[in-house]
Amino acid sequence: MKKSDDLHHVVIVGGGAGGLELATKLGDSLGRKGKAEITLIDKSKTHVWKPLLHEIAAGSMNPERHELVYLAQAHWHHFRFRLGNMDHLDRTNREISIAPNYDEDGIEVIPRRTFKYDTLIIAVGSTTNDFGVKGALEHSIALDTQDQAERFHRRLHNALLRAQTQVDAVQPGQLEVVIVGAGATGVELSAELHKTTRELAAYGLDKINPDRDVKISLIEAGERVLPALPPKLSHLVDLELRKLNVNVYSGERVTEVTSEGVHTHSGKYISSSLVVWAAGIKAPDFLHEIDGLETNRINQLVVKRTLQTTLDENVFAFGDCAACPWLGHGDETIPPRAQSAHQQADMLTKTVKRRVAGKNNLPEFTYRDYGSLVNLGKYTTVGNLMGAISGSLFVEGLIARVMYQSLYKLHLMALHGFWSMTLQTLAHMISRRTESRVKLH
Repeated sequence: MKKSDDLHHVVIVGGGAGGLELATKLGDSLGRKGKAEITLIDKSKTHVWKPLLHEIAAGSMNPERHELVYLAQAHWHHFRFRLGNMDHLDRTNREISIAPNYDEDGIEVIPRRTFKYDTLIIAVGSTTNDFGVKGALEHSIALDTQDQAERFHRRLHNALLRAQTQVDAVQPGQLEVVIVGAGATGVELSAELHKTTRELAAYGLDKINPDRDVKISLIEAGERVLPALPPKLSHLVDLELRKLNVNVYSGERVTEVTSEGVHTHSGKYISSSLVVWAAGIKAPDFLHEIDGLETNRINQLVVKRTLQTTLDENVFAFGDCAACPWLGHGDETIPPRAQSAHQQADMLTKTVKRRVAGKNNLPEFTYRDYGSLVNLGKYTTVGNLMGAISGSLFVEGLIARVMYQSLYKLHLMALHGFWSMTLQTLAHMISRRTESRVKLH
């Protein structure tokens, strides 16, 4: 067994879907056999699959039942986990710096630390891009993290309790939720909120009439909802949202967010104290030209098809924080989707094994677009599948719902294996019979 100092040090920054899957696979292979030291760094203690955050925000999912503790995963799968937020890179000395960690009282818990690497893999994902819109940062909530999703749910729940107990009638905008951005997150959140606000009202909030008092508005700067997806799918989703009485404002660009509502470029004003910003993404600001690396206008690290950064072969990046060429699509880069990160994590598993073995000929990434699925809660699921036949295959209803749910199961299987995923699924199905269908606190 080699000493730690003699091992190849692989440092993965970011424990999202891709980063955690990669750390688990490398830990189970290289880490378990003592061929490399694998370290995963993340600013949170627990992991929740990001596509679930809209369900946590709406209250239809209890995060405690779906979160994974990084330290436990590291123990089970032969890698190290370190809590912290990367804020500096020293490429000359192959070293990263992690900012100090403080508790809720401002007391330093973990001091600043540095970590040496032979291979650095950055997978810090993306954050919401508010495009500098006045008031957006102060008066709206993004859904980038579990903490933000839980914060929005608390605000929504408190707003309903306030409306239930106040003497006066519900005021305009008091129970209106405005969602800025009609991509997958915004669309899925609007449908989920329609369901959960009605279920919450059924649990004793008898003064609230959801059809009259609770309003949901979806604002999209583009000409249609889900602008990145095929028009047929977009049109069907738009019809379903309107059946749910979701107010859809297409072609409206938000110009200001206040504590009382949202203004658009055409002069519209929507009164609301509950605003979710789900329009656009960017990579975290600290990545912008970090230690001279090439980045684009939204802070993504520019990488080659090997996923190596253009200026340093020892630094890799993948997922939402990386701008990777999309073969056959001109100057376009790989779209920021969970399936992209999953495919890239699979390739990087092979890449790191080759580097540890001293091999220089690294594989190049070719993205396979399997299509997109959009889940409107209990109402419907729609999507388009690519590659099954020539062109695109449209699916909806039960088949689409099963396929949507299988994406999460594949993620769990990558982290825990088939049998563990199966047992977790069965346990969840049984326990739901004795739980409320919506989070009540």
